[in-house]
Amino acid sequence: MKLAAIQMISGPDVVPNLATAARLVAEAATAGAQLVALPEYFPLIGASDADRLAARETEGSGPIQDFLATTARQHGLWLVGGSIPLHATDPARLRNSCLVVDPDGRRVARYDKIHLFGFRKGAEAYDEAATIERGEQIVAFDTPFGRVGVAICYDLRFPELFRAMGPLDLLVLPAAFTETTGRAHWEMLLRARAVENQCYVLAAAQGGLHPTGRMTHGNSMIVDPWGEVLARIDKGEGVVVAEFDPQRIADTRASLPALKHRIL
Repeated sequence: MKLAAIQMISGPDVVPNLATAARLVAEAATAGAQLVALPEYFPLIGASDADRLAARETEGSGPIQDFLATTARQHGLWLVGGSIPLHATDPARLRNSCLVVDPDGRRVARYDKIHLFGFRKGAEAYDEAATIERGEQIVAFDTPFGRVGVAICYDLRFPELFRAMGPLDLLVLPAAFTETTGRAHWEMLLRARAVENQCYVLAAAQGGLHPTGRMTHGNSMIVDPWGEVLARIDKGEGVVVAEFDPQRIADTRASLPALKHRIL
């Protein structure tokens, strides 16, 4: 089967971003993809805190969630909905949530980002904890082609999160890595997570100069269980497609049974 990662340069307005996502998912479906991942905050990025809070949806209801269900059903594929803003228990914050929809348009999993990005270097600074309420639950789910784990962006830096998911066949990671941190660490971390867990990694990123002036790193890619990058795109909108081969997972684990050798 084929996997696809969608790369976008989302702006602060939801409607045009959904149109772009629809076009790129259709392109991935035409290429034969059966599981497609959108990037973190695909419906809006670069908006003000107030705009992001205003775009929050209630669990199970809203135009962004309707879009995910309709799009998955239309193309008959598994759709990992990057991340969207949902209501939090704190009315002044949001949940950065990844929703997974099956080919019938049914939601099968929700993951709320656990690790909240904080960074300061010169004039560049981010503090997600100021407006985002962290999640509590690690999420993995079963599909006809294997077990899939989900994480978001900054989670990538915490290998214990993925170990706690148990054996995986595929790890899906929507992201909006900054250019500064992405240039230094993005690829090495993705390849490390693939090698450590001996599974495929599907990374769908924001990638380019956003209307507000923010630069995201892009480099959406698909990595195999040996750590080889099968396909990638640098900057700009696009679709990355590669084969998912269960036999590649089995062969890797048979030749190097590192998962069986774990003590801790």
